[in-house]
Amino acid sequence: MTDRFSRQRDLVPTERLQSLTATVIGVGAIGRQVALQLAAIGNRRLRLIDFDTVELTNITTQGYRQTDLGKSKVLATKGSILEIDPTIDVTTVTDRFRPRHLAGEAVFCCVDSITTRAAIWRAVQPTSQFWCDGRMLGEVMRILTATDEPGRKHYPETLFEPFEAQSGSCTARSTIYTASIAAGLMLNQFSRWLRGGLADADQTFNLLAGELTTA
Repeated sequence: MTDRFSRQRDLVPTERLQSLTATVIGVGAIGRQVALQLAAIGNRRLRLIDFDTVELTNITTQGYRQTDLGKSKVLATKGSILEIDPTIDVTTVTDRFRPRHLAGEAVFCCVDSITTRAAIWRAVQPTSQFWCDGRMLGEVMRILTATDEPGRKHYPETLFEPFEAQSGSCTARSTIYTASIAAGLMLNQFSRWLRGGLADADQTFNLLAGELTTA
């Protein structure tokens, strides 16, 4: 078999991925899994933005390797992407997201601060065609997607004030399997959009309760 995309061709339109740039902002628990899955499905141009470096707990919860310790997360993730496909064009930005940073047609927001989410949304929403925000707390994940007017109207309503947020980082209690499932749900919304279908504006999956709700 010479075509690695043969088994997904009916599900993911590979030709749409040839000229599309996907930006992953935050390559921690969810973001790293999103980036690797984008590479696996054949996204040809990826942009990774994160200021952080790999710590010991990131091996358990984010899928980094022992040899990645101390490295920039974007550079470590780029290395893993190129192991999947060395022909992928990967741009890395070792910094926090700033309005001057370019964002592609598809933006995956995987940060752990509601204030940062709001700032990124304000900066990229005029130009992004696909926006997906992955949130995780313990074994509960929420996927928010904006690809049309209803989705773009709904998303700002989920940006509550910082004082309303629970104390501590949203990834203070996390597992690699929850992050991987959240990333998979985000890629599912992405593939539906690529096929010209409607994305779910708001999706919550509670693993502990076994409940999936969609709005």
